[in-house]
Amino acid sequence: MPAGRQAASVAGGAVWHRYTALVSQTDRASLLTLGAAAFLVSADARVIDPLLKIIASEFDVSTERAALTVSAYAIPYGLCQLFYGSLGDRVGPLRVMASVMALFSLGTLACAAVPNLWTFVALRLLTGAVAAGIIPLAISYIGDKFPYEHRQSALGRFMSALMLGQILSASLGGVFGEYLDWRDIFMVFGAVGLVVAALLLRESRRFPEARRDRRFSPAAMRNLFRFPAAQLVLTTVFLEGVLVFGGLAFLATSMLDRFSFLGPSQVGLMLAGFGLGGLFYSLTVRRLVPRIGEKGILLLGGTLLALASVLIGALPVWWLFIPAMIVYGMGYYTMHGTLQTRATELNPQARATTVSLFAFIFFLGQGLGPIAMGQTIKALGYTWGYFAAGAALLLLAVWAHGQFAKLKPAAVAAAGAPGR
Repeated sequence: MPAGRQAASVAGGAVWHRYTALVSQTDRASLLTLGAAAFLVSADARVIDPLLKIIASEFDVSTERAALTVSAYAIPYGLCQLFYGSLGDRVGPLRVMASVMALFSLGTLACAAVPNLWTFVALRLLTGAVAAGIIPLAISYIGDKFPYEHRQSALGRFMSALMLGQILSASLGGVFGEYLDWRDIFMVFGAVGLVVAALLLRESRRFPEARRDRRFSPAAMRNLFRFPAAQLVLTTVFLEGVLVFGGLAFLATSMLDRFSFLGPSQVGLMLAGFGLGGLFYSLTVRRLVPRIGEKGILLLGGTLLALASVLIGALPVWWLFIPAMIVYGMGYYTMHGTLQTRATELNPQARATTVSLFAFIFFLGQGLGPIAMGQTIKALGYTWGYFAAGAALLLLAVWAHGQFAKLKPAAVAAAGAPGR
C-alpha cells in the first residue's frame, strides 16, 4: 500500500476508533432516558391546545378563560429556567432532573382529578415550574459528557425526542378529547413520568455526580455579558426567538383568514410539518457538520427560515403551506442547534447555569415575538409581514455567521471563566 494511502487509512481508523469509543462509552447517562424526559415535557406543554373547548364546556367557562391553563404552564416554565441552572451546577443535573420529573408526574396525575378550573390552573402552574428543569439541565449534561466536535450531533439526537413530543402532542390531545376522556391523557403522562423519574434516579446512582460548594449568585450570569462570545450567542438567540416564534404565532390565523375553506383541525395537522422539519435536521446533522462546518450550518438555517417565510407570505396555493412548514422547521432547528451547541461551551465550569440563562433569554424572545409580529402584520398585512420576518432572519444569520468567524476558537470556552 502506498505510504500516503496507508497514513490516511491509519488516520481514518483512529478517527473511527475514537468515534465508536465515544458512542459506546459507559460513563454517562443514556441519551434515550434523557430523550424520554424531554419528549414527555414537550408533549405535555402543548397537549391542552386542542382540548380547550372541551375543558371550557366541562367547567362551564369561556374558552378564553380556559386558556389560562396554557399561560399558567408557560409563564413559570420560562421564569424558572434560571433557578434550575444554579441548582444543577451545585448538586448535579441528573439528581435535579430525577426529582423534578417525580414532582411533575405527581402534579400531572393530580390534573386528572381536578374538580374545577382554578384547581387545574394552579396544578398546571406547579407542573410548569418543575418541568422547567428538564430540558436545560439535559442539554448542559450532554455538554459535560460529549466533546465539542460531537456535541451538535448528540444534541440533535436528543432534540429529535423533543420534536416528537411537539409533533404528537396536539394529535394525542385531539384523540383523547374526541374518543376517550381528556382527563385520561394526564393519567397516561403522569404514569409514564413516574417511570422516567425512576430511570433518571437509577442513572444518577449509576453515574454519581460530585456536589459542588457553589451558592446561587447572579455574578456568573452578569459576567457572561462582558465577553464577545456570550454577547453574540445570547443576542442572536434572543432575536431568533422574536423572529421565529413571532411568525409561528400567526401561522394558523393567516391560513384561516386567507383560505376560508380550511378548518382549524386541517391547519393544525399542517402545522405538524414544523416538527417534521426538525426531525429531518436531527437525522442529517451528523453528516452536515463535517461537510459545511458549524458556521455553515448557522447560515443554512437562516437561509431556510428566510425561504420558508417568503413562501408563507406569498402562498399562491394552500398546499404549499405544507412544504413551507417543513422547511421552516428544519431552518429553525438548524440555526438553533448551532447556537445551542455554542451555549454549552460559554462557561464549562458552570454549564447548567449558562444554558439556563440561554434558555431564559430565548423564552423572553419568544414572549416578545408575537407582540412584534402582530404589530408588523397590522401595519403591513400577512404577505409583507412574513417577507419582513424572512429578510430579518436572513440578515441575522449572515451577521451572526460573520461575527462567529471573527472569534478565536478559544474565545467561546473562555467567555465564562471569570466570575465563577
